[in-house]
Amino acid sequence: MGRLRKTDATITREVDSGIAELVPDQDVPRAWVLRLNGTPQSHVDLDDPTHLEFEYLRRLGHVADLVAPEGDPIRAVHLGGGALTLPRYIAATRPRSTQQVVEIDAALVDLVRGVLPLDRNWRIRIRTGDARAVLVRAPEDTFDLIVTDVFAGARTPAHLTSVEFVRQASRALRAGGVYAANIGDGGPLAFARAQAATVRAVFPHVCVLAEPTVFRGRRFGNFVLVASHTELPVAALTRRTAGDPFPGRVEHDASLTRFIGGLPPTTDATATQSPSPPKGTWGLPDD
Repeated sequence: MGRLRKTDATITREVDSGIAELVPDQDVPRAWVLRLNGTPQSHVDLDDPTHLEFEYLRRLGHVADLVAPEGDPIRAVHLGGGALTLPRYIAATRPRSTQQVVEIDAALVDLVRGVLPLDRNWRIRIRTGDARAVLVRAPEDTFDLIVTDVFAGARTPAHLTSVEFVRQASRALRAGGVYAANIGDGGPLAFARAQAATVRAVFPHVCVLAEPTVFRGRRFGNFVLVASHTELPVAALTRRTAGDPFPGRVEHDASLTRFIGGLPPTTDATATQSPSPPKGTWGLPDD
């Protein structure tokens, strides 16, 4: 199935979380977009795993590039699998890296493995299960990078948005390790601001990456939160984010404090899932 080409029709399967579609990219041979219940989740170029099409994945790629010296292998865990775009990127740019992917949808994993196979030499292990439940069982001081990119449909589940959850991620990171999370929000940005406050309640060094119009609440979009117990490479992240095809900016220190605006951290008792994106966002149908 991995030899399918761009001229093939969309592949549609019923998976545990709904309907998954693998749509051929008509502009890039052997590239595919994964849509889950109508929401684009991942883009994979089988011929070039370093090709990151989606802007939020480019931001996460910048984080992965800067978490250790160029080319050095790292230990990473990805909470949320999708089509495994970021694990492929890290495997290609940091050979010998050891990566674990946690994905709750076993049928989706089977589909992705069948149509978009992984290189046999990549050290990528996929586990089926709930992201938080697996993270709780992870050993302390294990990972250089933890990435949370979990969506139920187009919304981040509530139990992955609390201080208690972020503390589990902090526990599993090595000294100098980095935590990164992708979330969506728009309008008054109450969810994104609270998530920034939540991460900063656990980590002393935090920054948030997004496009300027998304930061201003003018449209719904992705925020990438980055955190560590040691100084972050904010200057390098800022340069790389500003140079993206859809340039973004990085809020940190005083500007991040202004962005949070005094909102309290989210706890398990107050956690809610992220807001639903408006119709037409991320390719969602208008009707």
